[in-house]
Amino acid sequence: MSYVTPKDFAVRMIDAGQSKVSLSTRDTLIRAYMAGAILALAAAFAVTVSVQTGSPLIGALLFPVGFVMLYLLGFDLLTGVFTLVPLAWIDKRPGVTLGSVLRNWGLVFLGNFAGALTVALLMAIVFTYGFSSEVSQVGQAIGHIGEGRTVGYAEHGFAGMLTLFVRGVLCNWMVSTGVVGAMMSTSLPGKVIAMWMPIMLFFYMGFEHSVVNMFLFPIGLMLGGDFTLGDYLVWNELPTVLGNLVGGLTFVGFVIYATHAKTAPARALRSKARA
Repeated sequence: MSYVTPKDFAVRMIDAGQSKVSLSTRDTLIRAYMAGAILALAAAFAVTVSVQTGSPLIGALLFPVGFVMLYLLGFDLLTGVFTLVPLAWIDKRPGVTLGSVLRNWGLVFLGNFAGALTVALLMAIVFTYGFSSEVSQVGQAIGHIGEGRTVGYAEHGFAGMLTLFVRGVLCNWMVSTGVVGAMMSTSLPGKVIAMWMPIMLFFYMGFEHSVVNMFLFPIGLMLGGDFTLGDYLVWNELPTVLGNLVGGLTFVGFVIYATHAKTAPARALRSKARA
């Protein structure tokens, strides 16, 4: 059978976290850079499909292709290491310290951001013919996404910030489920299906993914979106990162670790003597 039981893929999750901590700085940055770039291309693809077909559902159905590609290639997203790497520390794996966990998170953040920013610049060139003509229809749509999901939250004050944070939590609940999905099967089709479903859900529901936003908002600024760099950082990226951390670690990493890797003692079943 290609299906891997929860008890077994829980161990794979911890092993993966330990492996990522032990990576060199060079390898961590390269893998994070490529992950950010591929996910950014997938986001550009999904928005293009949504605009040209008029159906956001079709865009959501196709967006997971980027996520599947980058994980099959062994690249790393910040949302994934938020969930996997701390498990190796909690499990007291050799060489895994809190400092090494934070180092991994920092390097993956930098790599993801650099990759997404590279694609943002390249796609801005595509959408404007090298900044020599009017922004295309797809480019305009991306600019409006940046406005609605920064100043749109700010207009609601604390309620907007809370909504942003909760969308970040829900996002990485689903995205980290997709990360674990790659470990649920030993077959390529099984991995793809298990990853595809939760990623499609998060994208269509409009949840906030910190790495996708590393592409959408910088390119929105390049294309003349009506928001600022400060709006992006304060009213999207930073709260989204925090929400992604809480969502992935709490609802996926901790839960699977607690009930599959470190199960509670089984109850003793007592049969009552019948009179």
